[in-house]
Amino acid sequence: MHRRRSILLFSTLLAAVTVPAFAGPPSPLDIRTRRVHQQRVVLDRSDASGGGIAGGCDPVVVAHTSSDFGPGEYIAQGGFIEGEIAATSFQIPADAFPVRLDLFEAMFATSSAAVETTTEYAIYVWSGYPDSGTLEFSIASDGDLLPHIMLPPGTSGLHLQFLVDPDDPDQIWIPDNGSQVVTVGIEIVAHHQPPSNQCLTPPDPLFNAFPCTDVDGLQSSTGNWIFVQECGIFGCPAGWKRFSDLPSICRPSGDWVQRLTWSPSGCDSLGACCIGGTCATLDEMTCLDAGGVFQGVGVSCGSVNCEETVPCCFPSTGGCVQLTAADCFAVQGIPGPAGETCASYVCFPQGACCLPDGTCSGIVSPVECAAMGGAFQGDGTDCATTECPEPVGAACFDNGFCLILTEADAIAAGANWKGTGATCEDLDGNGVADACEVSDLPGDLNGDGLVNGVDLGLFLVGWGQPGPTDLNGDGTTNGVDLGVLLVDWTG
Repeated sequence: MHRRRSILLFSTLLAAVTVPAFAGPPSPLDIRTRRVHQQRVVLDRSDASGGGIAGGCDPVVVAHTSSDFGPGEYIAQGGFIEGEIAATSFQIPADAFPVRLDLFEAMFATSSAAVETTTEYAIYVWSGYPDSGTLEFSIASDGDLLPHIMLPPGTSGLHLQFLVDPDDPDQIWIPDNGSQVVTVGIEIVAHHQPPSNQCLTPPDPLFNAFPCTDVDGLQSSTGNWIFVQECGIFGCPAGWKRFSDLPSICRPSGDWVQRLTWSPSGCDSLGACCIGGTCATLDEMTCLDAGGVFQGVGVSCGSVNCEETVPCCFPSTGGCVQLTAADCFAVQGIPGPAGETCASYVCFPQGACCLPDGTCSGIVSPVECAAMGGAFQGDGTDCATTECPEPVGAACFDNGFCLILTEADAIAAGANWKGTGATCEDLDGNGVADACEVSDLPGDLNGDGLVNGVDLGLFLVGWGQPGPTDLNGDGTTNGVDLGVLLVDWTG
């Protein structure tokens, strides 16, 4: 006999939102909450592994999106087809495991729908990353115990909230698979009215709903995932892909509007976090992501004063004033860490930046250095006194083995150096680094003697990057390289 699990599903219906299709031009408008639908669903099944008691720990809310899931602007990803999954991964403190899933939230929307739409979906929870982790829980909507997503005609959004009844003893517990990562995702199992061939014709926004990304720009290119269906040369690279793995023509411009609330099985990694003058019990990473000031592991909110002053830095003037964190946020300053003063804290460090090609750039800020892909050398440093490490890249040995070496080391070892930034990645999985494969056809990226859709898929993964897809060797993969590949096309 399975124990009965009580699963709650709450849907908040949002009206009057303009949500452009993935390939269309954005024209977002404000939206207003119209009504809230609440449904309680009891399933006669038990998929969770169970075990553990939350121990009275405060729940932790994590998200890559800045959206509050309320009225506002969203982008409905109109190119999303049946069988594709939108997922988000989150790093969790190692000593918090196993963790309990308290709430998973996602946003769906329609754009000028001509009919009421019904979308069948499935929810997944992994220990680890979706491409390599362990699937711990999954459930699909059935229109009965777990209702489908239903949206009225017109332009509207749906805030989907999925949770297990807190009073149910059979909760969803996620163990650590060694990565200290939890991933949650949602799949479109069936659109309301899909085209006959979704690889050639995207689902019509007049008859279908889509998952949403936000409009604030992509904040986590590695924490957002999509499972892409195989469409050959007509689609984006197939399989599990981080947004960072996708070429720019396939990559959404924002984060998935998804949010996870979890509780640890123990509270050893948590501590007081001062956010805007108030205190919350969080782990350090979540505290910092929320713009808070972490007070230390094991420190309770009752023992700290969140009104303590910190250095408040002002970008417009470069100045620093000692203020409370709450006051600093209120006047649009940037609060520094607790325990520091303006006399000892450097608000806006400037220094040398070592670039991947071994050259030095300066004087720049840490943010500017990171944008160039460099390593910041510290405040007050300069290129005159900084010795940057030599650039590295793939070095191919005669036996097919690949190592990341400097050019000098590659020559000394008798290897063929492939240039700065070249990697030892084996995208085609044949046991030989792609950079080390030999072919008479430059566009034959998988070494099978042909240049076809498989090679084009591998080529798109490397778009905008150096490496084996940089067919003309100018340091980046772009339209010139695409032309080289098409010249070699064999089909």
